Amino acid sequence: LLLLGELAPWINPALMADMEPLTLTSRHGYQLHGYLTLPIDLKKNVPIVVIPHAGPWTRDSWGYNSEVQFLASRGYGVLQFNFSGSVGYGRAFWEQGFKQWGQKMQDDISDGVLYLKQGNIAERNRVAIYGCSYGGYAALAGLAFTPELYTCGIDYSGISNLFTFVENIQANWQPNKEMLYEMVGDPIMDSTMMKKFSPAFQTDQINSPILIVQGAKHPRVRKSESDQMVKALEKGNGSVVYLVEPEEGDGWHNEENRFKFYAVMENFLAQHLNNGWKHDPNALKK
Repeated sequence: LLLLGELAPWINPALMADMEPLTLTSRHGYQLHGYLTLPIDLKKNVPIVVIPHAGPWTRDSWGYNSEVQFLASRGYGVLQFNFSGSVGYGRAFWEQGFKQWGQKMQDDISDGVLYLKQGNIAERNRVAIYGCSYGGYAALAGLAFTPELYTCGIDYSGISNLFTFVENIQANWQPNKEMLYEMVGDPIMDSTMMKKFSPAFQTDQINSPILIVQGAKHPRVRKSESDQMVKALEKGNGSVVYLVEPEEGDGWHNEENRFKFYAVMENFLAQHLNNGWKHDPNALKK
């Protein structure tokens, strides 16, 4: 083999944490597959960050992930789980996630967390949930519907209200609106279910600190999704930090903005998971 070039020659593979496959049986009776990355030389009682994937009709796969390695380098284990609705496991498993936001899909994520806690892999009172887009929804849903599982959460451009998400989709998604009604919910026929499982309507159940991050120009998960969640939390007893970047959209691409986001994330997790990493309370002001 002849080496032609490297994407990131500054990264030392010897310093990267191993990503191991994980399989368990869900409470609903089917097999679930995911990946667990633990910090080097730390295998038990580890503070964990759960990262549900976006989509939600995609999947996590084995391979290098800079975000996962960043967290592992800071002493956190990372759990990635292919919950119901994930692709790559056949049509039946994919369809199993239809109209199951906050329900069976969330149960699968919870089962992964419980598996780590019961095996003493996860430190029982030091588990965070973090995600982007659908993963952000899952983070909010985890804090609202299973608050006993998580110490804190990070929502990165996540859906908070199933009604506004479905109705305010961008123009080029309009032909797919009927499909979204089948996969997420019909605002008329499924209104009771959609309200029950929209975190924006359930903020009274949230008692953990939340960091909400939003790109103001996100075309699908609009800023209004985060605005209404923050407003509802501020009316209650929720502790929320809100970080908005006016020029970012789906994923933050400006390098300085990314540095800022990860600095805020690092300090938020250090503060609330208390893993010994140095916490800088002024990170948001920098």
